[in-house]
Amino acid sequence: MKLLQWLGMALCLALLCAIVVSAAKADDTNRKTSITFSGPFEVPGVGQHNFPAGTYVFKILDSASDRHVVQIFNQDETKVLTTILAIPNYRLKTTEKTVMMFSERPAGQPEALRAWFYPGHEWGEEFVYDKPRAIELARETNQPVLATSVALETAPVDTLTTAPVEAVAPTGEPVELAQVVEGPPAAAEAAPPVTMAAADPLPATASPLPLIALIGLLTIGAGFALSAFSRRAA
Repeated sequence: MKLLQWLGMALCLALLCAIVVSAAKADDTNRKTSITFSGPFEVPGVGQHNFPAGTYVFKILDSASDRHVVQIFNQDETKVLTTILAIPNYRLKTTEKTVMMFSERPAGQPEALRAWFYPGHEWGEEFVYDKPRAIELARETNQPVLATSVALETAPVDTLTTAPVEAVAPTGEPVELAQVVEGPPAAAEAAPPVTMAAADPLPATASPLPLIALIGLLTIGAGFALSAFSRRAA
């Protein structure tokens, strides 16, 4: 009986580990990140643009092309506050912590969020602003900013990945995207696409739970067999 109790405990621990691993994989796929901001900040996108200091949750929604869609939730994830169009941006060195990049703004103005890098990833998300706002930010920071001619505030979310994107200089003139978004070095692999929407379930083959359950059942069966053998031997 003691042998069966130990086998049962081992099975429970294995299932618990599988659940934790699955959750970690899900977070890496949608890059769920809880971030606390010490001051107000500004973002582009469909929905709220100006945020007070506080804690917010960032997630990747999907990416069927070379565009990514980032969603910002309230702290308990009960409400989507804004949905942002982004383009992958490469960095040469990864970090162990989340990195948020801001454009410098005049004193007293909220920081304009420019990019988000997830820990351990070489590819981050460079945010795209409405063209009029992008030109204003470019003038304030004296740097080119990603822009789209689509009115993001009223655009349907499903049109974000097809919206035209350009980079605008402080003069308002278009410039090459390469002045804002860095591509990989020649020897690097292409940016890995995000293949799952945040709400999409994982395919059945992606979960180790069925295999672990089968192993557990076989282990319990072996335990019964050993127990029976021990009684006969006695």
